[in-house]
Amino acid sequence: MRHALGVLGVLAAGVLLAVSAAMNWRFGLSLGQTEQDGQIYGAASAAADCLKALIPFFFFAALKNRMWSQAVASAIVWVVVTGFSLTSALGHAALNRLNTSGQRTVEAQVYKDLRADLKRAQDQLSWIPQHRPAQTVAAEIEGLKNHRLYAVTKGCTEIPGKSTRELCQTLSERNAELASAQQAVALESRITAIHEKLGGATRATVMSEADPQAAVLAKLGTIFGLSLKTEDVQTALTVFIALLLEIGSGLGMYVAFSTWLINERVVPAAPSMASLQSSQQTVAAQPVPAAVQVAAQSPAAIAAPVVRPKSSANDNRTLPQVQAQPRLVAPENDVQKFYKEKVETQDGSSVTATALYEDYCAWCEELKKEPLALPTFSREFGELGVQKGKIAGRVRYIGIALKSGLDETEDKKPPVFEEKAA
Repeated sequence: MRHALGVLGVLAAGVLLAVSAAMNWRFGLSLGQTEQDGQIYGAASAAADCLKALIPFFFFAALKNRMWSQAVASAIVWVVVTGFSLTSALGHAALNRLNTSGQRTVEAQVYKDLRADLKRAQDQLSWIPQHRPAQTVAAEIEGLKNHRLYAVTKGCTEIPGKSTRELCQTLSERNAELASAQQAVALESRITAIHEKLGGATRATVMSEADPQAAVLAKLGTIFGLSLKTEDVQTALTVFIALLLEIGSGLGMYVAFSTWLINERVVPAAPSMASLQSSQQTVAAQPVPAAVQVAAQSPAAIAAPVVRPKSSANDNRTLPQVQAQPRLVAPENDVQKFYKEKVETQDGSSVTATALYEDYCAWCEELKKEPLALPTFSREFGELGVQKGKIAGRVRYIGIALKSGLDETEDKKPPVFEEKAA
């Protein structure tokens, strides 16, 4: 389960890092005046974004090894690259959000205009009086014009009698009916065209709000007594998206890798506690661990002597011998193992700190181990109780010699201590 969670975490952080690097690359690409300059700025921006995800590993490693200057430098670099990535992410997110909301605003306005135009056309169609089809009315008008009385009236400009008046009145009614029929046909065609345009509208166009998410959050703010504008909510959402990408891509890898406990060390099992012997046999003394002998020969780490209870004169029984249990000690670290295997105590000898560290690095290389940094090694080696002094301008450890023979010529010489005024 731990490995599965770690893999999923690394994948998620990798996606965020890839998205953030792509946004930085596009932002850097827009800074160049030429295509080549844009590629250079884009590559530098993407590399800075990837460095942002690696710096937390360097920073906490420097803190662990007490390398303060490297930790400060890592923090400064992380602030700079994160600030640059944040500005590019803000610009990219704001541009995309404004473009999307602006396009939705235009589409929504066009949709509203079409709906209003459709309403006007339908109202106009409802105002037209009842009429027959235009072709039927046109045919009837043509028949009235072919009547002999129509010629007498000279196109209904002169009406000499009652018959011609009725003919001209009927012709006028048919012309009005024909106009209504023709206007109805035009309005129906217009309504059909508007319906086709409305049918091709997308779901986002039908929405009344250009940015529904910002509108909903603004309405929720009014419920809790906050007076929020849609524009303010859009700005907050843009900043939130940028922070999501930058924090997720910058610290996601470090958090995901913590699942595997990269620096985890296997702790040896604690020694078993010996039970008291009720028989006459003497409990064999357990040997003192080598790590205790190396670490300054502390008397507290040595097992207590055997305690024998007093017996009375009338008691001829032999009481069991009770031995106090040895104290549990911490397991040996690499510096203590190196001391035990490669260093020997020798009066009148000394070893330079440089030669000692080089021999330690060679020992680590033989065992395929990662050597400690020189400041960390010197601190842990000094905790073993070895005397250290400055001889002839060089730091030397006094009273020890290297089994490998490194620096043997100088170590065999008796140390000459610098005399200082009291």
